[in-house]
Amino acid sequence: MRILALDHGTKRIGVAVSDETKTIAQPLEYISAEPFAEFLERLKQILAEKEVDCILIGMPRNMDGSYGPAAQKVESFVAVLKSALAIPIKAWDERLTSTMANRVLLQGNVRRDKRKQKVDAMAAAILLQSYLDMGQ
Repeated sequence: MRILALDHGTKRIGVAVSDETKTIAQPLEYISAEPFAEFLERLKQILAEKEVDCILIGMPRNMDGSYGPAAQKVESFVAVLKSALAIPIKAWDERLTSTMANRVLLQGNVRRDKRKQKVDAMAAAILLQSYLDMGQ
C-alpha cells in the first residue's frame, strides 16, 4: 500500500505518491481544482490504481507556525474529502514546499513553461518525502 500526497491550491492540486515500502516519494501529476466533481473523480481513479491506504494533505502555516486563511481553506477541503472518501486523511506542515519545488526544477534546468506544469506535483512530492523521512 502507498501514501498519496496532495498539495492543495486554488487552481491546481499537486499529486505525489510513495513507493510500496513508503520510503520514496515521486511526483505524479496535478489535477485542476475546479470543477470539484472532476477533481474527485480523478482522485478516486488514482487511489484505486496506486492502491493507496492514506492521503496526506499539505497544511499551509505561517512561518511563525500559526494558521492563516489558506489553512482554513485546506481544512474545508479536508472536511469535504473525508465525507467523500473512506480512507484516512492526515494533514502535514507544508511550509516552503513550493519554494523548494521551484528551486529543484530550476536546478534541473526545467524551462519556465514546463516548471509551471510540474511545480505542484513536485511540491506534493517534497511534502510527502518530509513525512516519510520522519518515519510516520
